[in-house]
Amino acid sequence: MTVLELANVSKTFGALKVTDDVTFSVPKGQALGIIGPNGAGKSTLFNLITGNILPDAGTVTLLGRDVTRSPAMERVRMGVGRSFQIPQPFEGLTVFENLLTAAAYGQRKREAEVQDACIAILQDTGLLAKANVLAGALSLLDRKRLELARAMATGPELLLLDEIAGGLTEAECRTLVATIRGLHAQGITIIWIEHVLHALTSVVERLLVLDFGRVIGMGEPEVIMASKDVREIYLGMEV
Repeated sequence: MTVLELANVSKTFGALKVTDDVTFSVPKGQALGIIGPNGAGKSTLFNLITGNILPDAGTVTLLGRDVTRSPAMERVRMGVGRSFQIPQPFEGLTVFENLLTAAAYGQRKREAEVQDACIAILQDTGLLAKANVLAGALSLLDRKRLELARAMATGPELLLLDEIAGGLTEAECRTLVATIRGLHAQGITIIWIEHVLHALTSVVERLLVLDFGRVIGMGEPEVIMASKDVREIYLGMEV
């Protein structure tokens, strides 16, 4: 089963083509990593998948349904969950209250119906002991965990991670990667944008490389990272 398919998707802002004829698909249960230099169009690609922006050309298909013109909230309720590069919790609410809000709104359910699922997510993301801590008082690692947990609380079929390992220490990164690997082992389909390559390649089965909005490579991580074009364009190495 294919969870997500993009076919010839393009997006232009003024004279700048930020997504250029992008085509790829993600089968259920796979983890796909996306890499590319700054300005390559990675975040724009996520915004096209989530419906925060709409493409100028091409189609976006989610779980067999054309969602190209569908609004972002409709896609959330169809099963798209997303974390953001800069965590954006409700700082005046507790960790648990943040999850309840995301779950109730994202799944169109009463809080009482989603409490048990939210407790399970807190357990899976290592936040159970901090359920009653205000989100504004969390460390960076725990804010990243909460960002991940809030995305999971919407009940996603597809989980989008936007540079979630950025800014963490090596030890913190290992902790977060173990959490993501555990979620993936449960069968969650993941697309992960990341600059911390060792974290990314320890989880994903495939890598997609973007440069100036175009896909320049896609395949197994070892093959992609050994590619001459990828090393020259992404790593800045003359090969």
